[in-house]
Amino acid sequence: MTPERLRALYGEVHERAAAKVITSFDTHCRQFIEHATFLVLATSDGQNLDISPKGDPAGFVTVETDTTLLLPDRPGNNRIDSLLNILAHPKVALLFLIPTVDETLRVNGTAEISDDPALCEQFQVNGRSPKTVLRITADEIYTHCGKAPMRGGLWKPDSWPSNRPVATLLEMLRDHTSLPDERTGQDAVEKMYRDTLY
Repeated sequence: MTPERLRALYGEVHERAAAKVITSFDTHCRQFIEHATFLVLATSDGQNLDISPKGDPAGFVTVETDTTLLLPDRPGNNRIDSLLNILAHPKVALLFLIPTVDETLRVNGTAEISDDPALCEQFQVNGRSPKTVLRITADEIYTHCGKAPMRGGLWKPDSWPSNRPVATLLEMLRDHTSLPDERTGQDAVEKMYRDTLY
């Protein structure tokens, strides 16, 4: 496959799609980020790729300036893949989602990691500050149409499964790691989440 072959298959890019990329956060972008409760962060170490889900109440990402965002890092499994990737290769991509809104907002830029106590304190939840905050300087900002969420029925409850269609997290971890764990049920997973959310 070649770029020329792909262009022949798909045709020319639509004029608005080509022109929609901006480099600073306007009113529309700020509103989108203010209401987003979930995003996916893509990072790379320069060779391999990684994606990580991030979520919090609406407004958890702050627009610091016309070109910079602040993203707190909440407790996880301490693999810190994204953070280690950023140290090696600071280019990142973010995809913001708002429940019930089919369109998404994409940001490509450069990240740096801060553990400045005053900055981390700005993002306290339940008296706990994140250990680090990402400062992301945007290179490209643009909206993405809602076709993929619409096709997937992401915000359509009548298309959702009536029962959980996969094993619990603890069951999957037990089988993937071969490490014994007496906890397997969804109740145990939910308790773990409650105890470690922040």
